[in-house]
Amino acid sequence: MLQSIVRTALLLCCTLVHAFASAQTVSGKLSAAFKTFQDDPQLHSGIASLYVLDAKTGEVVFEKNGLVGLAPASTQKVITSASAYELLGKGFRYKTSFAYDKKEGEASLLILPGGDPTLGSWRWSTTKEEVALREVTHAVKKTGITSFRSVTVDNGGWEAEAIPDGWMWQDIGNYYGAGPAKLNWRENQFDVTLKSGSKIGDPVTIQGIKPAITGYQLQSELTAAAAGTGDQAYIYFPLQAATGTIRGTIPVNQKSFTISGAMPDASKQFVSTLQESLAQVGIKLPEQAAVHGKPQRSPESYTTFYTITSPPLDSIVYWFNRKSINLYGEALLKTMAYKSTGTGTTDAGVDVVRTFWKQKGIPDAELNIVDGSGLSPLNRVTTHAQVSVLLYAREQPWFDGFYASLPVYNGMKLKSGTIHGAKGFCGYHKAKDGKEYIVSFLVNNYNGAAPALVKKMYTVLDVLK
Repeated sequence: MLQSIVRTALLLCCTLVHAFASAQTVSGKLSAAFKTFQDDPQLHSGIASLYVLDAKTGEVVFEKNGLVGLAPASTQKVITSASAYELLGKGFRYKTSFAYDKKEGEASLLILPGGDPTLGSWRWSTTKEEVALREVTHAVKKTGITSFRSVTVDNGGWEAEAIPDGWMWQDIGNYYGAGPAKLNWRENQFDVTLKSGSKIGDPVTIQGIKPAITGYQLQSELTAAAAGTGDQAYIYFPLQAATGTIRGTIPVNQKSFTISGAMPDASKQFVSTLQESLAQVGIKLPEQAAVHGKPQRSPESYTTFYTITSPPLDSIVYWFNRKSINLYGEALLKTMAYKSTGTGTTDAGVDVVRTFWKQKGIPDAELNIVDGSGLSPLNRVTTHAQVSVLLYAREQPWFDGFYASLPVYNGMKLKSGTIHGAKGFCGYHKAKDGKEYIVSFLVNNYNGAAPALVKKMYTVLDVLK
């Protein structure tokens, strides 16, 4: 009996010693790898922060500069995603309703959007542009109304400005810089087909725009660059102007080179598209169709005849993180604000998110954010805050969907982030020995090429394998 007890005690001690030694080995290796990384010439004037937790115990495996706020780029999306799960609910769905009002023989059409960023998106069979238009057109036809004297998009409670403060002009005209309106359409994106000459410096011409942008035109100031230089074209829409300009370069000898831009007015674009669809079945909308603001009469006086429902939040978050869709993050941020305060603004959304995580123990100074996607270079987040959010998420009933949304980089489940001068990864990893880790790795103000930096970051993360 005594021998059995002694044997068990020795076995337990050996297990604990082995676990401690293993942890020490990983910590030590991370320390050495991170020092090598910090000493690299690419970090000569930069700063890096690395925070690694044991996912099961929550104990710190390694930490360096963990409380320094850095620009997180798109790794900030994990914070927005987790916040949305908590504040909106895993099964949350957006609704876009259509209603009419008849008065003195004339009918008015009222569109009641809810901020849905998936309306007209090609990512789901049920949300595609042609599906949404067909179903709305069929629903309007069933009302028996053949002409509307007015169309109003009810933007009540939602700020008119779609672009968050802090976004760069170079970004906001391009597809990844699409800001959320209360009524979004086709992810607020359009495509431009370009043709370049055979010589460097030749002008680049616009061959087509799909869909045609309602109320706006584009002109090209692009030139052809050397083969292999890729897409260096940027679309600029000046304030209060109806003509946008494409500047930069695309490679020589391109007959059908496609870039994507952000619609300046998604609500107007949707109403114009709906107008064309209804005209095909003999239903008329007024020529000046899109009216922004509140309806003249209370929405309750209108008869709702059709409602479009979005995919569930779980599915939205999947695409949000997998494809890093900035529009989704900004829409979710405003939606959280609208649900919590009745005001759909970016600033209110930021306050709601920071307040929620402060209640969970993360100081708001560690979440110095200005948007929901991480596109703004003004955001400052600590790696400690990110791993704290990831640790919290791991214990929630919605974790499976959240985990599935994270892409795979370097053989790890990580959300990546990239803006000028900033690179980051954060997420989860299960090592060969079964140990599970939570990691956040941010680098700011590095020099040199991003691909070279990423390889060096992977070398540090490889210690966890």
